[in-house]
Amino acid sequence: MDQQTNELIKKEIENNDVCLFMKGTPDAPQCGFSMAVSNILKILEVNFKGVNVLENQNLREGIKKYSDWPTIPQLYVKNEFIGGCDIVKEMYENGELKKVFDSKNISFKS
Repeated sequence: MDQQTNELIKKEIENNDVCLFMKGTPDAPQCGFSMAVSNILKILEVNFKGVNVLENQNLREGIKKYSDWPTIPQLYVKNEFIGGCDIVKEMYENGELKKVFDSKNISFKS
């Protein structure tokens, strides 16, 4: 991965408490998995930044190398990689995801 892509990824993760690298945008997801994670975050009423990996092929491949995770979407909370769609769904269903947000002092929309 080139230095510019690495810096872009780092900047997004560091500047956004909840950052979702996804296909499409939160308002117009371009795949079902990205839509599922985006919808979970909306249901939990968490403020998050969606980063559209389809706009940049280097970003799309770079995020996989950055996290050493082969699929998109990828959710980061306070600089920590949480996981992809299956992990986020499971964590949401068993209440773990809300605990992660609470433990990291992530504020919910009021």
